[in-house]
Amino acid sequence: MDIRPTTDQDLDAFVDTVHAAFGLFRSAAAEDGGGVLWSAYEMDRGLLAVAADGRPVGTAGAYTFELTLPGDVLVPTAGVTGVGVLPSHRRQGVLTAMMRHQLTELRARGEVLSVLLASEAVIYRRFGYGPATYTARLTVPRHQGALAVPRAGAAAGSDSGSDAGSVELRQRSECGEIMEEVYDRYRRTQPGALSRPHRWWSSGAGQPPVSRAPRYVAVHRDADGTPDGYASYVLESGTLTVDETIATDDAVHTALARFLLGHDLVGRVVFKHVPTGHPLRWQLQDFRAGEVTGDTDWLWVRLLDVPRALTTRGWLTDGELVLDVDDPFLGERGRHLLTVRDGKAECVPTDREPDLSLDVSDLGSVYLGGTTPSTLVRAGHVRAHHPGAAALADALFRTERPPHCLHWF
Repeated sequence: MDIRPTTDQDLDAFVDTVHAAFGLFRSAAAEDGGGVLWSAYEMDRGLLAVAADGRPVGTAGAYTFELTLPGDVLVPTAGVTGVGVLPSHRRQGVLTAMMRHQLTELRARGEVLSVLLASEAVIYRRFGYGPATYTARLTVPRHQGALAVPRAGAAAGSDSGSDAGSVELRQRSECGEIMEEVYDRYRRTQPGALSRPHRWWSSGAGQPPVSRAPRYVAVHRDADGTPDGYASYVLESGTLTVDETIATDDAVHTALARFLLGHDLVGRVVFKHVPTGHPLRWQLQDFRAGEVTGDTDWLWVRLLDVPRALTTRGWLTDGELVLDVDDPFLGERGRHLLTVRDGKAECVPTDREPDLSLDVSDLGSVYLGGTTPSTLVRAGHVRAHHPGAAALADALFRTERPPHCLHWF
C-alpha cells in the first residue's frame, strides 16, 4: 500500500472512494438540503491510500480554516475531512497510516492545531483528538414559547437588554452576502468558531444555510440598519427547524428567538445548534417548555505543537501549571511549565514535578475551555498530583464564555 498526495485530477477518485467507504452514492449525499461538499475540497491537501493494484482504498483530506481561540485570537487550522477506508481494507492499518502521514504533513506546514467532526466517537481519540465543543437541540412548543420579562431590567447593562433593531424576512437565495458578512463578524469573537471561506458560500458547499437549499432567513438589523444577526429556518409539517442562529450579541439573539417563537402555523420550534450554557432556556416564561435533546460533541481538537498552542490562545487568570503531556500516537512525551501573566502565556520544558499528567487528546478537550480539567480528573483520565492541581487548572483554562462551533465540514 502507498499513501500519496492528491491533485485536482484525483477529485473523482477521491469522492468515489470516500462515498464507498460510507456506503453512500453521490446523489444521496446531496439530498435533504445538503450541498455538494466536495466543491470545497482542497485537493492539494488530500491523501489517497492506494493498493498494490493501483486502486484507491482510503482517503483523508483537510480544509484551510481559521479557528477562534479564547482571547479573540485567530489561528490557521486544518479541518480534517473526507477520512474513509473501503470496507474491504479495514482493520489492516490503512487508517492509522493515513492519519500518521497527515499529522506529519500538518506539522511540516507549521500548523499548531487540527480539528475534525467525528463520525464515531471512539475512532479519533487514539490519534490524539479530544472533544472540545458541544451542541444540543432545544425544542419549544409554540404555545409555550413566550419569553419572560428580564428581571434585572435593561438598566443592568446586560447585552440581553432592550433591542432597538428590527427583523426582516428574506429567502436564502437573496441574502447570501448578508449571511456571509454577519457570520464572519460573529466567528471572530466566538471561541471555537471556524471561518467559512468565501468559496463555501459561493459554491453552496455543505449544509444549510451555507448550501443553497430553500430556506427562510430572519435578518436582524441594528438601529442604523446594519445587519448584525440572522436565523435560517424551514417550516415542515408544523415544525419550524432553525439551522442556526447567528448574533453579534445577546440582545440580537433574543430578538431573533422572539421572532421564531412567535411564528404562526407552528406547533413547535426546534433550535438545532444550541451551545452549552446558552441563556435561551432561562429566558422562557416556562422553564420546562424547553426540552434539551441530542446533547453531543461537535468539534474535536488535536494539538500538533503543545508549547505553541498554549502560548497562542488568550488567558484570563495568572498562574503557573506544570503539564506532563503524553502523545502515544506520535511516540512523544513532554513536561511543560505554563506561566500566564496579564493574559499572555509562556511555555517551556521543565524538570519540575507535574501538577497534571494527561494525554494529548485530553489537552485538546480542555484547550478551548469547553471541558474543565477537574471533570477529566474525576473521570479518571487526567492525573492530579496534588489536591489543588485540578482547581488551579480549572482557573487557568477558564474562558469568558463556552466555545461553540456551528460549521459543518
